[in-house]
Amino acid sequence: MFRSLQFFNYRIWFVGAIVSNIGTWMQRTAQDWLVYDILTAQDAAAMGIVMALQLGPQLLMAPWSGLIADRFDRRKILMATQLSMALLGLGLGLMVIAEVAELWHVYAFALALGIVSSVDAPARQTFVSELVRDDFLPNAVALNSTSFNLARMVGPAVAGVLTVAVGPGWVFLINAATFAALIAALLAIRRSELRVLPRAPKGKGKIREGFRYVRHRPDLVVVMWAIFIIGTFGLNFAIYIAGMARTEFGGHAGDFGLLSSVMAVGSVAGALLSARRERPRLRYVFGASALFAVTCTAAALMPNVWLFGAALVLVGVSSLTIMTSANAYVQTTTDPVMRGRVMALYMAIFMGGTPLGAPFVGLVSNLCGPRWGLGVAAISGVVAALIGLVWAWRARRLRFAYDRAAGRRVRIVYLPQRSGSQRGP
Repeated sequence: MFRSLQFFNYRIWFVGAIVSNIGTWMQRTAQDWLVYDILTAQDAAAMGIVMALQLGPQLLMAPWSGLIADRFDRRKILMATQLSMALLGLGLGLMVIAEVAELWHVYAFALALGIVSSVDAPARQTFVSELVRDDFLPNAVALNSTSFNLARMVGPAVAGVLTVAVGPGWVFLINAATFAALIAALLAIRRSELRVLPRAPKGKGKIREGFRYVRHRPDLVVVMWAIFIIGTFGLNFAIYIAGMARTEFGGHAGDFGLLSSVMAVGSVAGALLSARRERPRLRYVFGASALFAVTCTAAALMPNVWLFGAALVLVGVSSLTIMTSANAYVQTTTDPVMRGRVMALYMAIFMGGTPLGAPFVGLVSNLCGPRWGLGVAAISGVVAALIGLVWAWRARRLRFAYDRAAGRRVRIVYLPQRSGSQRGP
């Protein structure tokens, strides 16, 4: 489960990432509550706009940020982006403490952070392949998710307490300080032990080359469609949890942070289960999408905060299985020289749909209640699972067959390929 930690560089990266991610989750929680309950009168749509501004640049800048990750030194890129995000957190924190921050200021900082993050994301995702061998990459990707969600267990709970005790501004300043851990890790990495991977050569048409590569990989296309649906309409957890905690159950910032951490327990479990698997498979992506639909429906129906928290654990397991399996599959099956551009497109599709989905889910939550917002998430899981089923049916020639000898009436079988036809991935 933890086999990638045998590499010194990955151990250093793993520790630095945990500290930095704790600060990131602290700021996310404090920022969400600042917008939802301090700067507005529990306006879920405003939260959706902040999420859209923060994640939208992923969609617009993906072709260029992916090419940057493929062409330049990823370690230097990450040092620049981490320093930039630290300065943004520091600036917003000082404005909130000085009590001069308004909603439009949060919008502006969210947009700036989104622009920096759009460059950071593909470099961060693909940098892992320089720290470990290819046969360890699925495990390293899963452990990255574990690190991210361990931080998600700690960060929101701490942020909820601090937001009540000293205010969100101080939480932003703490987040700015935590970026030093990842910057220190990047400086401590042994450059002689980094894997030398091929870089994209200079020349015209390199961005189009990335799109052509994906277009001719139907397995990547179907994964990205499913991830787009789930990422756009299903993974708006801040809106769901804030709405349920405050509007349905009458809680405060501490409850919001605690429920976010509770869901992270399930996310860590999902990431660790993924780390145990030798190879990422598409069946995990689409099976987990169906489970996500079921668990979101169950969470929406829970009558009290305790049962809602218990349902969130299962939501965390299913959502992390989707994300980790899809991420590992895309990385391990992509040509290394194309990996940055493909991962940038993947991240753009995964997170860039938020400008559409988050305001829509926030509006549904405002008009119909947060339980219906969770209903939107459940529908997204159903649609993603159906996409996978239809693709498997057509590309892999799956059929239902009567099987008397096996003691059951119906089973799924692979039909033999016709001469000259191509087998699905």
